Amino acid sequence: MLHLRAIVPADRTDAVCRVLADAPGATNLVVVPGAARSPHGDLVTADVAREAVNEILDAFKRLDLPRDGSVTMERLDLSLSQGSDLAEKAAPGYEDDAVVWEELDRRTTDDSRLSWAFLVFLALATQLAGIAALTDSPILVVGAMVVGPEFGAVAAVCYGIFRWNPGRIGAALRTLAIGFLVAIAVTYACALVSRWIGVIDTAELPRDRPMTDFIYSPDRWSFIVALLAGAAGVLSLTAGKSAALVGVFISVTTVPAAGNLAVALALKHRSEIDGSLLQLAVNLAGMVIAGVVVLFVQHRVWQLVLRRWGRSPGRIRP
Repeated sequence: MLHLRAIVPADRTDAVCRVLADAPGATNLVVVPGAARSPHGDLVTADVAREAVNEILDAFKRLDLPRDGSVTMERLDLSLSQGSDLAEKAAPGYEDDAVVWEELDRRTTDDSRLSWAFLVFLALATQLAGIAALTDSPILVVGAMVVGPEFGAVAAVCYGIFRWNPGRIGAALRTLAIGFLVAIAVTYACALVSRWIGVIDTAELPRDRPMTDFIYSPDRWSFIVALLAGAAGVLSLTAGKSAALVGVFISVTTVPAAGNLAVALALKHRSEIDGSLLQLAVNLAGMVIAGVVVLFVQHRVWQLVLRRWGRSPGRIRP
């Protein structure tokens, strides 16, 4: 269940209450007249099953609540209420299958922005991957995968393609491009300095790297793993299962490939430069393709679920 809190202009409170009354997944409706001061209006709260959120938000948009009032939602960790149990049963489908599109839209908007935190995390992850390449350490490879923040921007690209929002796609691709360029440049500079002062005591990357050679040796399995990871990653975002993202992070080799590329550039190891670039491209392409497909499938499946329950998008009217 999600807890809904809305600040509603007084002339639209009755309409909002009708929307919540018509929604099969809403319960525990509370109205406090005149409670809100900025913006001015009535306070309306309710508990809503995740499966019913999209219909309610669509109706609220038609009432111009985002413009003249406010709508917020937060997850409930515990709800002891027979009414809540009945509301969840009455809502169409299952919670894990429902995608709150507004939530995904806001999240991918944030993830498509180029922030200092994104650059720092990606640079740190890429340096860990560079050290892993030099020491043939699979543990450091896993660490670099987990620290890397790039999947949020990849998900933003997927959502932008799904909604066909060129601005979102461009912003996310810009974030990925600048982020990886900065991270590779920082790691390249650190590798050069390390070589000059003797921390790196080799003229090139080790030729025998049985534990980490997959970083720069892409094959069909690289693309298959990227497809699976992209599908799992987008599904974890849409279903609100953030714990599954850890598995996604340690499945793809985008950051390890970037780290290996930076060190290979510093040591002028041409064969690994080409392999790392290809590995990076294969992983990004595979995740984007799978993510877009998952979003289209989820959208289609949910439409079928609504029809099966005798409902259709936009059915709830103010």
